[in-house]
Amino acid sequence: MNKEVLFLQYPKCTSCKKAKKWLDDKGIAYTDRHIKDDNPTFDELKLWYENSGLSLKKFFNTSGLLYKSMGLKDKLSDMSEEEQLKLLSTDGMLVKRPIIVFGDTVLTGFREKEWEEKLIIE
Repeated sequence: MNKEVLFLQYPKCTSCKKAKKWLDDKGIAYTDRHIKDDNPTFDELKLWYENSGLSLKKFFNTSGLLYKSMGLKDKLSDMSEEEQLKLLSTDGMLVKRPIIVFGDTVLTGFREKEWEEKLIIE
């Protein structure tokens, strides 16, 4: 693979640890970025969202404490895409993790089969 791989993760996150081990085991080189210390910007999130083909909700860490404490389950549907992206860019703990970005491909969360298909075959 000759594309730059960006791996956004939170070190205490179990899925992130599994994803990192998987990347290392497969010999996939990546740039490791701490999602809380270096939160994705509005522009990055907008680009990734547009490239991903995913719903914007897939970028939210819906099982996170911050998501729940802010009552976002009931609020997101009333927010514009721009408002949601701005909110995501305020705190890395709101963002689904891990995120892999390479070229125009963006994957949220760690699903080994999906990663295998998107990262290995290309």
